[in-house]
Amino acid sequence: MAEPQIQKGLAGVTVDTTAISKVVPETNSLTYRGYAVQELCAEASFEEVAWLMWNGELPDADELDRFKAEEAKRRELSDDHIEVIRRIPPAAHPMDALRTAVSYLGTMEIAWGGEPELADRDRALDLFAKIPTMIATDYRFRTGEVRIAPREDLPMVENFFNMCFGEVPPPEVIKAFDTSMILYAEHSFNASTFTVRTIASSRSDIFSAVTGGIGSLKGPLHGGANEAVMKMFLEIGDPDTAEQWMREAIARKRLVMGFGHRVYKSGDSRVPTMRSCLEDLAAWKGDDTWIRMSDGLQKVMIDEKGIHPNLDFPAGPSYHMMGFDIEMFTPIFVMSRITGWTAHYLEQNLDNRLIRPLSAYDGVAQRPVPPIGER
Repeated sequence: MAEPQIQKGLAGVTVDTTAISKVVPETNSLTYRGYAVQELCAEASFEEVAWLMWNGELPDADELDRFKAEEAKRRELSDDHIEVIRRIPPAAHPMDALRTAVSYLGTMEIAWGGEPELADRDRALDLFAKIPTMIATDYRFRTGEVRIAPREDLPMVENFFNMCFGEVPPPEVIKAFDTSMILYAEHSFNASTFTVRTIASSRSDIFSAVTGGIGSLKGPLHGGANEAVMKMFLEIGDPDTAEQWMREAIARKRLVMGFGHRVYKSGDSRVPTMRSCLEDLAAWKGDDTWIRMSDGLQKVMIDEKGIHPNLDFPAGPSYHMMGFDIEMFTPIFVMSRITGWTAHYLEQNLDNRLIRPLSAYDGVAQRPVPPIGER
């Protein structure tokens, strides 16, 4: 019998089809429903991209207005939900708080996979609207501040900043954040999305699937990478030492976050767009520290290893300049990726088959259990 071919991490294995996103090799562009993500960042808002994920086409003006109004109406949490978040220990990571808050939302109704699609679309919109409120509520509680309720009169991104900080920042900050939301929204069968689809395949509910996705995204090799990038920047401290730091890290074979990607081999197509936002933020702050540090680090990594930065590399310092604590970076990723996760949940249910791969056993051969006296 031929030995099975093991593909660690499912590298190179195609397990299903999807119409949601693709990296087009000819242009090296990530596309959502056929649209290049860099063009969506230039021409569309995050809310329009969310509609695109779920409906396959961009909304017209009337559809967008109705969608925004419905999202705004759903932002607030129940008193019991707020109390659940309040009781989460302050030492818990914000991703743990968010995982718990999303799971609690799933206790408010009995839901199963395979129900009418409209029911799950409604739940997807509810998650889209409420997750920013969950993140901001937890942030205010863990920093000892009074909670700020969501406002229906503010656009989604402006409302999130107001819930977190009590004010709306200038347009360059809003644009940079909205751009990051679009760039992080979807990326085919990444680890967390595959987790969502695996849970969906068992006919479990959308809340369970998203909770599982959050658990997967928390890992530093996936969503937590943007946190690790900023911690690395702060460890280096001085841009003038960045190149030497990187040379020493490479020599010691240290794992350097923010570089390389399983899909992109000649550079992450999302990076130039986010880098432009980083430059705008640096100009707004009047501080090019992180720009100069980025330049030094990526120069050495590209010259010596031929490895290019990924989206996390410019996103980490961008969120830092916006005023967010490092531990909030990955929950913000969830705020974006909820669009892709729920689109995949819906797609999995359209033509479902239980995801159940095989494994190759390499343990001890079958043997008899010895009597007690001989053990």
